[in-house]
Amino acid sequence: MRSFVNVDDYSIATNHLAYVKDIIMEKDDQPVWSKIGFRIVLNVVTHPLDYAKTLIQIGYEPIDPRQTTSIFGKPVLGLPNIFQYVSYIKSVDGLTGCYRGLAPRLCANAIYAIAYDKAVSSVEFEDEPDDSVPIDELEDHKRDKKYVQDFFRTLIGRTVAIVCSQPLEVVTVRMMAQFVGGETKYDSIIGSFGEIYKENGISGFFAGLVPKLVASFTTLVIVNTSTYVLNKYFIHDRELRGFMNATVTFLASTFTYPFLVVSQCMAVNRCGLTAGELPMMPVYADWTDCWKHLSRSNQLKRGSSLFFRYYTGPQVIINGRPVVDKSNRFFKKID
Repeated sequence: MRSFVNVDDYSIATNHLAYVKDIIMEKDDQPVWSKIGFRIVLNVVTHPLDYAKTLIQIGYEPIDPRQTTSIFGKPVLGLPNIFQYVSYIKSVDGLTGCYRGLAPRLCANAIYAIAYDKAVSSVEFEDEPDDSVPIDELEDHKRDKKYVQDFFRTLIGRTVAIVCSQPLEVVTVRMMAQFVGGETKYDSIIGSFGEIYKENGISGFFAGLVPKLVASFTTLVIVNTSTYVLNKYFIHDRELRGFMNATVTFLASTFTYPFLVVSQCMAVNRCGLTAGELPMMPVYADWTDCWKHLSRSNQLKRGSSLFFRYYTGPQVIINGRPVVDKSNRFFKKID
């Protein structure tokens, strides 16, 4: 069993896939069960990648860094890409092991979709603009009002959906984290609920909730504000608007990605698993404590890349090449 290492990913962020899944769940022009069915298929296909990414986010790197060069020719210590990581999981647990945590993840997605749909449909405003009239044909004050109403409707829907699905997300992450220490405490959904209550009480069901809500709120503010300004003053072509909305969403989700890393770490911290206890992970007082530690160790972006991943923990230079400094592994100081 190898320990955690400190990782940061300096290549293109891929966390937008999670937001693509959420956007699918939030489309108003599709029946809720159709959205759930589509997401089930998507999750089954991508689950091994999500599983590996979760382990990377909580800081587990079972394969030692290797000497290589960056795309600019600089000597660096490289880590396996996401597919090599999945291959390692398969070599340990077999093919079925790559789907650890799938059941609670699917349940969480279903609850998210239903909660979002119910919350959004229950939000009503006085003097709502006529939906049959294209937004570009509305008067300026009505257009502004519609943007504000849509913002708060989506905000309420996402907040309710995230809160309702968080207990199952915690179960999912803890099931996956058992790979680190080989535990079997979180093997079933019902049994996991009992274990969470035993370890952390009611608050354990919502571990990591606050940074996830912060990420959701910040992303929504950035996307809606940028889209509103661009569409009103600069972009009038419908196809170009769709492209710009996708681009802004990608950039916003990249900006808020560190909050999701913190959320995953807090979901397993102090949960009775090897992955969430010393010496594998420091004991955090709260999510801001986790943020500060990951920020100091340059770890807030770990898991954001599928392919080009580099070790950025303690290292020394020998003969012009970086080597892992195993005598100086960085961990948060515990008073």
